[in-house]
Amino acid sequence: MKKGIHPENYRPVVFKDMSNGDMFLTKSTAKTTDTVEFEGETYPVVKVEISSSSHPFYTGKSKLVDTAGRVDKFMSRYGKASKK
Repeated sequence: MKKGIHPENYRPVVFKDMSNGDMFLTKSTAKTTDTVEFEGETYPVVKVEISSSSHPFYTGKSKLVDTAGRVDKFMSRYGKASKK
């Protein structure tokens, strides 16, 4: 690796999902002053609103949108006006 191009504060950091409380450990340069106890050690913690453990796409709980019904509703309302 080249010397002098990598950040100096690259360290283990815990990311905490605030929507469900899940935490995971990874390395990061994110700045934070908060700390948390994780697996017997104290690490800096970065709080995030959503992660892969709570995102609907990854959990399989995504809502299906009925686009066909919306198009039919639009055409029934405004489709007649354009047929003059």
